[in-house]
Amino acid sequence: MGTFVSDDLAMTDNKTSTRPDTWPFLHSGRLQRVMHAEGAYLYMQDGSKNGHRMLDAGGGAIIVNIGHGRQEVAQAIYDATLNCTYALPPWLTPEREALAEELQQHWLPKNLNRVHLTSGGSDANEAAIKIAVQYQVARGKPEKHQIISRNLSYHGATITTTAISGHAVRKRGLEPILNTYPTIETPYPLRCPLGPNHSGATDYYIEDLEQTIARVGAENIAALIAEPLNGSSGGGITPPPDYWSRAQQVLWDNDILLIMDEVMTGFGRTGEKFGYELYGVMPDLLVGGKGLAGGYAALGGVYSTDAIAELITESSYDVMFHTLAALPQSCAAATKVLQIIREEQMLSRVKSVGKQLMDRLNDALGQSPHVAEIRGEGLLIGIEVVRDRETLEPFPEQDNMTNKIVGHALGNGVSFYPGGTGDIRDIICIGAPFIIGDEEIDKMVTTLKLAITECTRQ
Repeated sequence: MGTFVSDDLAMTDNKTSTRPDTWPFLHSGRLQRVMHAEGAYLYMQDGSKNGHRMLDAGGGAIIVNIGHGRQEVAQAIYDATLNCTYALPPWLTPEREALAEELQQHWLPKNLNRVHLTSGGSDANEAAIKIAVQYQVARGKPEKHQIISRNLSYHGATITTTAISGHAVRKRGLEPILNTYPTIETPYPLRCPLGPNHSGATDYYIEDLEQTIARVGAENIAALIAEPLNGSSGGGITPPPDYWSRAQQVLWDNDILLIMDEVMTGFGRTGEKFGYELYGVMPDLLVGGKGLAGGYAALGGVYSTDAIAELITESSYDVMFHTLAALPQSCAAATKVLQIIREEQMLSRVKSVGKQLMDRLNDALGQSPHVAEIRGEGLLIGIEVVRDRETLEPFPEQDNMTNKIVGHALGNGVSFYPGGTGDIRDIICIGAPFIIGDEEIDKMVTTLKLAITECTRQ
């Protein structure tokens, strides 16, 4: 979304208040300066000795999980840097071997035992799309190359993942070079065309999937790419409970792979290892990023079955890597982050703290005339703000309501993450570190209630 500013964060040191010409690429509003971070907090430069403390309620871009500044992760990165600064991504190093072992023994389901590491979520999703198409070609079915996506979604910033995403704002100005992909409707119970939270919502969305497959032709479709529940594009939109089991059966019946994009929802964010576990389904290709290394390093991954990888190998196709994919330092960071999550039992914490936060949000905002829904799982929570709760009429786009609310909260010491796609807008996301407690929950709820109340006042 945009850049968020607040006059409350004005800097008093003339030497440091001037924005550097080189950063960021697009200048918009006042530059936010993070001087350091610790735990669940960012320390912003504001002229004082220690800086203004900001609660990182968004976990950055919903990535920070174990918190900022863990010494043991820094030490792991240091040791890995000295041991092996760089090696070609397909080569095995002790750091890569340790991460693969951690993933296979403690995180991945038994059938997803092939690991392709990338530089981040966008190129992981792109790699998964390429793998799905290569697999179909290797089967002797080159016509099966179409990828279905959803009309409200975000899968990355590459040309292909931008094109395949249902995110209008992030396509602006790029339309001439973006291909068009077939889409299905995102299961969105609140805004189901049959009516809000309609009992026939699952039937409606499954019928849409079936009709889309019939229109495109199952013989032409390689895979469906989707999140188990929406990340920031929809702000934690949770599908009807039986949606995914029925959707997967449709895919099986039509010989279509399921690519589950868990860049945002994976590695504990929902309280489960992966979000797909909430719905009792099994992807053919699983994509993970963000929480894999918790913000300590740039890393993503694609996890696949033996059957897919072996057939591609037999056909002598390459699954190409990015130069900086699977850096030993990044792998070492990820291994330590995942070990910390396990050893400190953070998954159960996410469930309990997430429920506590959801209950507090519902108590504070559940009857607000401008809050349509508070939704999500674990510590992936979205709050949808509207002009009229009864009709679900949104605020006009020119009101820039998301930026106003996030900016107001910034001025009061809390950084939330903006959500929405432009078509769906005014979504405030919470993706806080797993280590938050009562103090942070109270601060988030109080600050968000004030921001929504003040910014929506007519």
